[in-house]
Amino acid sequence: MIYLLDTNTFIEAKNRYYRITICPGFWDWLDQDSTKNKVFSIRMVAEELQKQDDYLSKWSKSQQNFFLEKNDEETQQVYSEIARLVTNHPRYTEPHKSKFLGKADPWLIATAKTLDATVVTQEVTVPEDSKKVKIPNICNEFEVDYCNTFELLEILGVKFMLS
Repeated sequence: MIYLLDTNTFIEAKNRYYRITICPGFWDWLDQDSTKNKVFSIRMVAEELQKQDDYLSKWSKSQQNFFLEKNDEETQQVYSEIARLVTNHPRYTEPHKSKFLGKADPWLIATAKTLDATVVTQEVTVPEDSKKVKIPNICNEFEVDYCNTFELLEILGVKFMLS
């Protein structure tokens, strides 16, 4: 199984529970697991991470093999279907539609769909009456599996040990 990480998984980890100063093992694990062909992200996520001048920007620039570039016809077709659903959905409103479609999120889901991968995100589903567009809701629409960072670590049996 391949897992594709959303931008917020990196940002939340860096800012909160896996800061490089307290849990460098998390970042070492990402390096290691990508070489095992299990955990990746996409190039557009790297571009979002590189907008700041911080640890994540530097880290993502050094991880060229971690960020996949998948721009084939099948992925573009799925992206088009996602964009059409979001654009035409009666519940979703502006600026939420444009915000979602202007980020890596729909491409991440499209890539996961074509690779039969699982999306890893810290987002949670929103109720049916919400006007916001969230990754888990779109994943459900397109039958793409998703989980959060902690579930991923459990699934893969990752443990960070005190040294």
